[in-house]
Amino acid sequence: MSILSFYEPLADHYHLIFEDWNQSIERQARTLAPLLQPSTPDSSRHPLKILDCACGIGTQAIGFASLGHRVVASDISKAAVDRARREAALRNQPISFFVSDMTSLAEVADHDFDVVVAIDNALSHLTVPQLVQALSALRSKLKPNGLFLASIRDYDALILQRPSMQPPAFYGEAPKRRIVHQLWDWIAPDRYIVHLYITTQSHETWQTRHFVSEYRCLLRDELSAVLVSTGYSDLRWLTPTESGFYQPIVLARRLD
Repeated sequence: MSILSFYEPLADHYHLIFEDWNQSIERQARTLAPLLQPSTPDSSRHPLKILDCACGIGTQAIGFASLGHRVVASDISKAAVDRARREAALRNQPISFFVSDMTSLAEVADHDFDVVVAIDNALSHLTVPQLVQALSALRSKLKPNGLFLASIRDYDALILQRPSMQPPAFYGEAPKRRIVHQLWDWIAPDRYIVHLYITTQSHETWQTRHFVSEYRCLLRDELSAVLVSTGYSDLRWLTPTESGFYQPIVLARRLD
């Protein structure tokens, strides 16, 4: 099951997952911004050079750019990148976009980034060898002591709980309501298939769209070990309670 079979058709509908996508862009940027600042206080006043290597339709990239940072964004899905480019243009945000697989980032010529981010569980699509390749490629884009930031689901808990679904979320009011929910089929102790359903109402008509993808449970110890083995140091994990973000976050710096 390819990643593209999930994200390509989802690109035009991804914003519907959020109650208000524009508010989520702003809220996530405000929440993540304090975590991005360099370790040297005098440089924190300057815009950061940020690479969002799993930008999707632009949720984080647009938010960071709106705060004045210089943003380059990439994603493996052309449909998602096309949508993100349109959304950034509508908001007059000068973001450079590329279609690129994070395991190589060959299409992203720029380097010496202050920060590289992979938000919203993107790393959990990768096999173990792909994860090593991706973290090595991301490290190559960072300047010395540059910051890597990623978020994943809390798989340390989920692998024990093995939930079969996420409760439905109900948004909007009649006659334009929508329901978003997920079913999880566990196909191995550490792998599951997500069925994402987005059901929208238009007056008397309801339409359901179904998107399918496979994930694996990427545990914090595994990700930490691969980060160390690929040349990162100063690892730090933040829980949602600590960061204010909805997923656990890992921070690490390029070791030189």
